Amino acid sequence: MSELTRGWQRPSIYDVAKHAGVSHMTVSRVLNDHPNIRDSTRQRVLKAIEEMNYTRSSIARALATRRAMRIGVLVDGPVQFGPNSTLRALEAAARDVGYAISAFSIDDDDDSQLDAGVVELVTQGVDALCVIAPRASSLELLRQKSTGLPTIVIKAEPDDVWHTAAVDQRSGARLAVDHLLELGHRRIAHLAGPLDWYDAREREQGWRESLAAAGLEAGEAIIGDWTSDYGYEVGKAFDPGSATAVFAANDQMALGLVHGLVDQGLRVPEDVSVVGFDDVPDARHFLPPLTTVRQDFSALGELALELVIAAIDGEDHTRHDRIAPVLVVRSSTASAPRD
Repeated sequence: MSELTRGWQRPSIYDVAKHAGVSHMTVSRVLNDHPNIRDSTRQRVLKAIEEMNYTRSSIARALATRRAMRIGVLVDGPVQFGPNSTLRALEAAARDVGYAISAFSIDDDDDSQLDAGVVELVTQGVDALCVIAPRASSLELLRQKSTGLPTIVIKAEPDDVWHTAAVDQRSGARLAVDHLLELGHRRIAHLAGPLDWYDAREREQGWRESLAAAGLEAGEAIIGDWTSDYGYEVGKAFDPGSATAVFAANDQMALGLVHGLVDQGLRVPEDVSVVGFDDVPDARHFLPPLTTVRQDFSALGELALELVIAAIDGEDHTRHDRIAPVLVVRSSTASAPRD
């Protein structure tokens, strides 16, 4: 075979063995971390692997480990920033340790989508399931199914059956509302996400808890749909006498809210302060730049992968791990206007 032909072919375990001057079985033992290998031999093989840019075949790895090295992911609301960012972070973390991701998106209330997703992922022979940003309704349907697969769920509320991982949504909401309280606001409205979503529930509860701790009545939240269009309609119809600040459950609704407030002649933050949630990449370029709660999706992806592998390995007790959010203060919040 000519060098030109060899140039574009992925090196095999036999090529690595020849380059290192050992047998292909020795290379295999090094790859599988076999203990009975001299350190000098191990280092020689590892150097050959690096020099040849050898990547282990997923098929061979699956045969050696009796695993598919693939994680099935069900994603509720895939177009939303949080679920989409979580999926990409999980993909990156999985890739770093040799796992692949098969994702199935559920983008409406059709129960058959969940059924189809579970069947498709199980048919692919995945090692585990991960559910991102579930609604209460979809998670209840999943409880009724017996997949036989280790499962973890990305939600802030603990679960009796499954491992869970999440950014602490309730804590993030309290950071947002406490910031407004510190600025002197006492009438703080909440533009919530759909309350079938666990994340929306946790953020709404955090809003209530912070107001209660300050001795204030929360009243009724405004239930939105995560979109900037909905936020705009709320802002355009907003009664400036009802509140001096609004905590929006995501940055998209906060963006529309600011637009609607300005269109009806109100100033942000002089007349109404606005806080969002997520810290989307463009939040710092909103007019005004948006005060918001940042979620570390990279850390969440790594944590989710850690729990997936723990579940695959048969960890007995369920884990409920949380990542702390961070408040990012920008120009959309200011001291409460004087009555």
